[in-house]
Amino acid sequence: MSELNQEVVDLVWGRPSSGVVSASIFRRWTQGFVFCENEQTALEQFEGGPCAVLAPVQAFLFKNILFNRESSNWRQMTEEEQKTVLCSTLSEILESACSSPSTGFCLVTWAKGQSPHSSTQSQSQTQEVPAPESSQPPQEQQPTALAAEDLGFERFHSVVHKRTVMSVSGLREEVLSLCHTWRGCCGVLLFLYSVILTKGIENIRNEIQDTTEPLIDPVHGHGSQSLVNLLVTGHAVSNVWDGDRECSGMKLHGIHKQASVGFLTLMESLRYCKVGAFLKSPKFPIWILGSETHLSVFFTKASSIQSSISSNTYFRHTDTVCKSSAGLKNQNMECA
Repeated sequence: MSELNQEVVDLVWGRPSSGVVSASIFRRWTQGFVFCENEQTALEQFEGGPCAVLAPVQAFLFKNILFNRESSNWRQMTEEEQKTVLCSTLSEILESACSSPSTGFCLVTWAKGQSPHSSTQSQSQTQEVPAPESSQPPQEQQPTALAAEDLGFERFHSVVHKRTVMSVSGLREEVLSLCHTWRGCCGVLLFLYSVILTKGIENIRNEIQDTTEPLIDPVHGHGSQSLVNLLVTGHAVSNVWDGDRECSGMKLHGIHKQASVGFLTLMESLRYCKVGAFLKSPKFPIWILGSETHLSVFFTKASSIQSSISSNTYFRHTDTVCKSSAGLKNQNMECA
């Protein structure tokens, strides 16, 4: 599979009993990072599954928009500002995932001339059909949300390659230069693979509680808690409590320091788990909220709300809000 070995594929997708990854599940993950037309700071999700990547990226986007950007109106951004803040956010997550700066950062991109846009363009030229005029250069044309052609699982893995960047400054430059890639077809998957290879397969396996559990569920297509934690904290641990715990001689890894953005789950209100303070009280008042079937992002500019997060009243309130918002397209909500 090109330069991506079977270990990476097994870690992400597992080994389904049928022997092949479901085509419908794979296709649901082939979207890029696309901003909503009506909400200029919100990323759009088109099918179920990739919220495990989109929600953490959205949470860090809000952090950078609300607290690192000088603007009185956080809802409005130019296309150039969208490009800058998206790439800055992706770089930040990659930096967090890097276990050792000496090993560098990995970026997974299309092999030269192998992107879906290139394939479509080549086919058009072969058929001598004139390409439509555009005011933007080819690499900056409006990104497509889903694959322009049905790549398929095997085809996708045969036309991507990895490159290594050895410095943080080099990483930020490369990520920015590849903005059209992240926003185009399969941008979410390309970024996910970049994070995994930057972190290191062995490092991820050492942190995951159950190494037989893939990062993407082969039946339903949703991302695991380990995947969410990897993007939020840089560590692919399977649990949400503070620190490590022992159970029957087995060490169960949790969160070891205060996260920049937080994570809450409705499962805690049902007493199935307990989220630790490192995720419940993050550095910035932004939280990913896990419901039974989806991940949403809650945020506020008022830091005072963080002191009330641990109360049961808050969880009953978020339960009501989350259920009432089930039909929202972008799944991002601002707390008053």
